[in-house]
Amino acid sequence: MKGWLFTGTNIPLKLIEKEDPKVTPNHVVIDIKASGLCHSDVAALQDPGWMPLFPNGPVIMGHECAGVISEVGEGVSNLKVGDRVGVNPLDRETREAAGYNYDGGYANKVLVPAKLCVKIPEGVSFVEGAASTDAGLTAYHALFAIGQAKPGMKVGIIGVGGLGQFALQMAMIKGCEVYASDVSEAAMQLAKELGCKKVYNNTVDMKEAECDLIVDFAGFGKTTADALEAIKPTGTVVIVGMGILQSEINTYLMITKEIKLLGSNGGTVEDLQGVYECFATGKMTPQLTTIPFEEIDVGLEKLKNHEVKGRLVAVFD
Repeated sequence: MKGWLFTGTNIPLKLIEKEDPKVTPNHVVIDIKASGLCHSDVAALQDPGWMPLFPNGPVIMGHECAGVISEVGEGVSNLKVGDRVGVNPLDRETREAAGYNYDGGYANKVLVPAKLCVKIPEGVSFVEGAASTDAGLTAYHALFAIGQAKPGMKVGIIGVGGLGQFALQMAMIKGCEVYASDVSEAAMQLAKELGCKKVYNNTVDMKEAECDLIVDFAGFGKTTADALEAIKPTGTVVIVGMGILQSEINTYLMITKEIKLLGSNGGTVEDLQGVYECFATGKMTPQLTTIPFEEIDVGLEKLKNHEVKGRLVAVFD
């Protein structure tokens, strides 16, 4: 098999060849067809603070993958050879993740726990299947598992980037009335094209919409502070983005408006199934750009330089 090996911070990924993974009990081997590129991988290549997340030494990166099962291990009864599947990146029980604790999806084959696999519906592509495993999964979990979005609710989305555009489309598919804010004119235009009820350049102005739920996909401190200002009394604000890692909040607003402020991280197999169900409606059209597997290193450099709109996905012949 071929894969892009991570050996440490500030060291470029290296395309290597190694022995194919051998199937083990309760696991499956997947022939990868598409693998999403993520900003967290860019961060790991630049920031030594990420190194504790790679406890087992050099590893093939990639935590957003989809493909076809080629081998099934003992004890696996719900999957078979030939199934098209996407993989939830994180095992929420063991806290282990592909591309961190063990070889991931920047390869043409991967060995993963069968319990993390979700079948991709007919009509949903491998590229969509791979992008769903992080951007889609994280957005879905924040909206519906943590934020408890329901049909008829007014939902605000802060940041119409890779995750935000997934979120606003899924919220509309589920019957929510969706509002959005972004500082980028291009992102604002995209939100309008995707069907948002109204789009704002300043989140505070979203106050007029009286949203029941606002999800902050930016997380720059001020974005969360503005969400607390904009949310209706007794509403919920969910933080997903980590633009900065620490910020101050207005406790007066929290108390007097009885706001629920919650954090959301990743998602579950059930959340990934929900994303695929949204794609299966034919109403999901997030911006997805593809590159060849051999250009994953180039793609990560483009992510680093903010040259990518939407999500970037490597495809395999």
